[in-house]
Amino acid sequence: MASQTAWTKFALAVAFSLCLTACKDTKTLQENEQLKTQVAELQKENGQLGNNLETVTAARDSLARENEELKAAMKPRKTKRSAAKASGRKRRRKTAAN
Repeated sequence: MASQTAWTKFALAVAFSLCLTACKDTKTLQENEQLKTQVAELQKENGQLGNNLETVTAARDSLARENEELKAAMKPRKTKRSAAKASGRKRRRKTAAN
């Protein structure tokens, strides 16, 4: 009887551990599928952000070229001005003769 009880406990322990393993595998598979979905979404977003980056970079380069062209066009238009008088206002002393 004692050996039968021991074998029964052992068989129950094995069956229970198999059930737990099966549950863990199912849970792991579900988590794995969720992670795969998240990775696919992140890869899609990464591709979109890469495209946006290329578009913004091209626009920035275009604006930089246009800016340089405008700066170059402004240089010939500048006129030379005579130097401003450095003295500004001067006080004149009244002479004692007046």
